[in-house]
Amino acid sequence: MLKAGIVGLPNVGKSTLFNALSNNENAEAANYPFCTIEPNTATVIVPDSRLQILQGIVNTQKVVPAIIEFVDIAGLVKGASQGEGLGNKFLSNIKETDLIVHVVRCFEDPNVVHVAGKVSPIDDIMLINTELAISDLDLVERSKEKYSKKLRSGDKEIQLIDKAFDKILPFLKEGKPAKLADLTDDERFAIKSYGLLTLKKVIYAANVAEADIAKESNEYVDQVKKVAQDENSGLVVISANAEAQLIGLSEEEKEEFLTELGVKEMGLKKLIKEVYQLLGLQTYFTAGEKEARAWTINIGDKAPRAASKIHTDFERGFIKAEVISYDDFVAVEGRVNARTQGKARDEGKEYVVSDGDVIEFKFNV
Repeated sequence: MLKAGIVGLPNVGKSTLFNALSNNENAEAANYPFCTIEPNTATVIVPDSRLQILQGIVNTQKVVPAIIEFVDIAGLVKGASQGEGLGNKFLSNIKETDLIVHVVRCFEDPNVVHVAGKVSPIDDIMLINTELAISDLDLVERSKEKYSKKLRSGDKEIQLIDKAFDKILPFLKEGKPAKLADLTDDERFAIKSYGLLTLKKVIYAANVAEADIAKESNEYVDQVKKVAQDENSGLVVISANAEAQLIGLSEEEKEEFLTELGVKEMGLKKLIKEVYQLLGLQTYFTAGEKEARAWTINIGDKAPRAASKIHTDFERGFIKAEVISYDDFVAVEGRVNARTQGKARDEGKEYVVSDGDVIEFKFNV
């Protein structure tokens, strides 16, 4: 399952955003630090209107959308990596995520205290990035000490890991993320199991007041945009308070509310689009009598790897894939017509799956 960790300083709107994204109040959103101590998780459906259209064509009752698990992780403070605040409680929870959603406060509100006493997105970002870098620095230095004897023995894998760590260390010592280091693909793969926090992709969620949603900007958002550009990170402008007001509303009421705000799309959709884009993900479908289902894969995945998402046996025993593009599947109204009209094609192991492909795999058990 795709997993995203939501982090941020206390009182930036992190838990409020989590409530809105999960569409129910699973996390207590209160105006004091550390209201989130244990991580809250929510499984969120990836919106995709194509799935409902496929359901209507194949006439199945069961629809299985793609999902993302959001993990609301306790607020961090200066010195967290060395035991301040909630200490290192957050570290193991972040390690398990595929990317980090960093909520940054971009609004003024005298009724909501800021842990540092003032609203400063740059300072907030630097504080959390520094804490994550300190944690990674400690891990890298301890790891280098552990494998020092193996390094002298000429172990090639250890040499590759050591080379990667030597590139990363200067950045971590300056409180900068490891992802800024110029690593080769082999070096990246060699250190993957270490789970360095600052190697993870980041989406900055600039949390603005309702009045700033439509224009998607203010002086604070502009600061966050600059950081995101410099780091090659993602950015979504969102109003956690406005999103929270959508909870419990009917679809019609939601549309009316968004129209009043001058917003076309809910924050959930914007955030998920950014997750998919940043991680290089896409969707393919299976559609038959039993169910219509969306599967998340990497852009560039070949047919056998895509098949493994259904079951590892599909990849091991892969024979071929019958592929119909989504547009063709809809235009001719199903697989049978696609076959008779030449819109279905058999593809082998080297076929690179495209977004929206409707696929039926053939395999040996």
